[in-house]
Amino acid sequence: MKTDREWTRINANKYSQTKNGSPSPGPLLASEAESVGTVERCLACEAEKGSPPTDPCTLLAALARQALIAEAELTPKPGLVDRRGSGAHSDLSLPLMRRSAFAIEPFIRLMASQSINERPSPRLRATLAATGRAAERAMLEVTNGSNTHKGAIWTLGLLAAAATIGRDELPLIRGRDNATGKLNANSIAKTAGLIASFEDPYESAPNAERQTPNALSHGQIVAQKFGVPGARGEAIQGFPRIIEVGLPMLRIQRSAGAPEQIARLDALLAIMACLDDTCLLYRGGRLALQAAKQGAAAGMAAGGAGSGHGQELLLALDHRLLDLGVSPGGSADLLAGTLFLDAIERRRIRMSRAHPYR
Repeated sequence: MKTDREWTRINANKYSQTKNGSPSPGPLLASEAESVGTVERCLACEAEKGSPPTDPCTLLAALARQALIAEAELTPKPGLVDRRGSGAHSDLSLPLMRRSAFAIEPFIRLMASQSINERPSPRLRATLAATGRAAERAMLEVTNGSNTHKGAIWTLGLLAAAATIGRDELPLIRGRDNATGKLNANSIAKTAGLIASFEDPYESAPNAERQTPNALSHGQIVAQKFGVPGARGEAIQGFPRIIEVGLPMLRIQRSAGAPEQIARLDALLAIMACLDDTCLLYRGGRLALQAAKQGAAAGMAAGGAGSGHGQELLLALDHRLLDLGVSPGGSADLLAGTLFLDAIERRRIRMSRAHPYR
């Protein structure tokens, strides 16, 4: 049986074949092929050395992968994949989520690497977007076409890039404390917002130039239809549901002595209670969104996942979302972002001046 790391390397090899002429899963743009080639070289370096290097970009990518798996394994979550089963999804499973997280990891590392000594700019935005699309292709390859983490690639890719950006530039675009060099969640989120504020030239190009039949994502379609910010709007605002909701709730519950599982579940519920989740809107419209937001708020008002009544309401919300056939995927992505930034601060990662891939 292949390990997750082996699946990652196999996937990189498949993309090497793709850029040499194979059409699966679609035409590979030159910018995406370059990203895949860089990932292949990094994986080859790891294989030669026997263990991953301990540079900051690799550490950030590992923390991103761990955050994705921690979010997937958190149980019980309303409507989402967890240790109990597939939630409202017919094509997802916990093993698939884990495999997807490993496939995405090297691309997150590349996005962090690509941002060193850069400033938020249209050029950097385009570079990161190309790597993100390559990550999506890798995800679809290992999941046989299932969308496990498209939104999370956007969220964690931006945050990882923002953590390394502008190392030698102005303090405004440093995601770290000037005196100590320690990465700071608030600054990282603000910097991610600056990157996201630029348009991706690929998205604004005509369909023929994009070489893809479906230009808009589900989230973009819903954002236009319902007039909600969507994933990009959340990022441009500096990820307020992570910084102002998820992280504070996680830390408050820990300080109160709650077990880590409870603290994380309450962070998820707090995010769900205030997020206009485009995953819910796409599958179930405003009815599903209202059910999720009201159910999450009721659970928190009853004492959260750590109280008896709060647990009952959490499970009732799970049943309600399953009946509606929807899951709060946007909230799950932001919980992963919350766990990622929390891990960065708790690990006290510092950015050095040297980087092995530059």
